[in-house]
Amino acid sequence: DLLAEYAARDFRSIGHKVIYLSNAFRTLQTIGWEYAEPVMRSLVYAMLNHTGEPNPSSSDLKPDQPGRVNRELVNGLPNHWRGGTVDDGATRDLVRLLHECSPAQASEQVVALIQRGVAIQSIWDALFAAAGELMMRRRGIVSLHAVTTTNAIHHAFRTTSHDKTRQYLLLQNASFLPLFREAARDRGQLADRHIDQLQADDGNVTVSEIFQTMGKDRGTASRQMYQFLAKGGDPQLVVDHARRLVFLKGNDSHDYKFSSAALEDYRVLSPAWRNRFLAASAYQLRSQTESTRPLVARIRSAIA
Repeated sequence: DLLAEYAARDFRSIGHKVIYLSNAFRTLQTIGWEYAEPVMRSLVYAMLNHTGEPNPSSSDLKPDQPGRVNRELVNGLPNHWRGGTVDDGATRDLVRLLHECSPAQASEQVVALIQRGVAIQSIWDALFAAAGELMMRRRGIVSLHAVTTTNAIHHAFRTTSHDKTRQYLLLQNASFLPLFREAARDRGQLADRHIDQLQADDGNVTVSEIFQTMGKDRGTASRQMYQFLAKGGDPQLVVDHARRLVFLKGNDSHDYKFSSAALEDYRVLSPAWRNRFLAASAYQLRSQTESTRPLVARIRSAIA
């Protein structure tokens, strides 16, 4: 509860501060809190990072600006903020706004939706969908962190017990997505793809064929996955296949980090958005055509 207030207060390190918070909490819940001291010392040190910059407390630096705006916006949220009606239209409108808006416009729209009585679920649907859409527009290190940061903030949102902290985390997540978009744009042109315009192709396709296609054309694989899911295909088959390929083909910590986040988060989206988000993950999951890691052969030899 104490550290959640600070984990997402700035955009430095493209979300790693809040990622560290949520994953440290999950780890300590698993291994035991008797190991907390070194983890907490490292976590607090990381959250204070502002290398090469003046002291943020006495400066108005770009990574801190959304957090200062959102601390004021939180005061305008009503007491009944956790209620409301699920509204897929509001979700779609927010996703489309996040396609090109500023950080301030994003959080202001979230406040407006809450004040209008839109359910928090519909807002989270939009934030997850927008993160997935950025993967579709330009896959790579920045976009995958939009997904993993949204995963981490959502975990902190669900885990902390203070309403004002939860509200602040929600607004920060909305503000961070335009920052991720611009950081991705700095690395090259963004494709004009929209997650709400994903269409299923004709015909039938197997999960294995989808992951084969990923090695040749990520866009086609994404449409195939959406087609499979939209026609009633079991998403667990996709999840199981994706996880196996991470263990067999993964060659970077981000393979595990991204897949853990995406394959966890699709379950918390509303049915209208769940399949689209999982289909967007085809832009980053490991492909069946990639080389199997040498470690796999060593493991198989050891247990043969």
